[in-house]
Amino acid sequence: MKIDINSDMGEGFGPYRVGDDEALIDVVSSANIACGFHAGDPVIMGRTVQMAKDRKVSIGAHPGLPDLMGFGRRMIQMDSAELEKHLIYQIGALQALAAAAGHRVTHVSYHAVLGNMAEGDRAIADLLARAIARIDRSFIVYSMPDTEVERASERAGLRAHTLFLADRAYDEHGALVPRKVPNSVLTCHDAVARRVQQFLDEGTVTSIDGKKVKVRARGILVHSDTPGSAELARTVRQTVEKGGGVVTPPSEFLA
Repeated sequence: MKIDINSDMGEGFGPYRVGDDEALIDVVSSANIACGFHAGDPVIMGRTVQMAKDRKVSIGAHPGLPDLMGFGRRMIQMDSAELEKHLIYQIGALQALAAAAGHRVTHVSYHAVLGNMAEGDRAIADLLARAIARIDRSFIVYSMPDTEVERASERAGLRAHTLFLADRAYDEHGALVPRKVPNSVLTCHDAVARRVQQFLDEGTVTSIDGKKVKVRARGILVHSDTPGSAELARTVRQTVEKGGGVVTPPSEFLA
């Protein structure tokens, strides 16, 4: 099976860094690049694009709410026009930097609260998906499975790529456990390897309360701000390849 290994990157600002992008870029097949609103700046974005191009890693825009102080994890009330234009602005910024580097943006992956808003609200999901389709109908939209983001993407004529989050705990309904809950973020290599193997073998994940939950995905994500993210991503890749899987971006296997 062809499997995408994905991570969020470029999530620093000025001299500050979040995650070891230089190490992660050697492991993943696709990268979601912060576009300056929740993290990132033009220099970081350009550097991350260049690293991805040099290593033949697929890149996507990782738009978030305009919340540098809160890393895009705080709710900001915005009307439809504001949400739409903030999304378009961020995608366009990354497209320009990618074009200047001779690379190409192929996907969009919403960050944090922006993603939460779209996952549970059909109107917001449709608004964002239609905006993406107007920019480039070849874009792939990254999503958790069975969410409004996935359904809205398909309604807008876009391809959806669903992800299994290797370093985050799930509840019994297949939703992510909030970060404030103990053990919601996984950093143990053995635990992550077991979760990935279970996902590959059964298409399931064991929830935080011990129940098996179906997960329909073709990509595996490791967050760059999870402690030891680069080594966790290597563990994921080793587990996939040991089982005979081929690590490749979704543009190589999505119809």
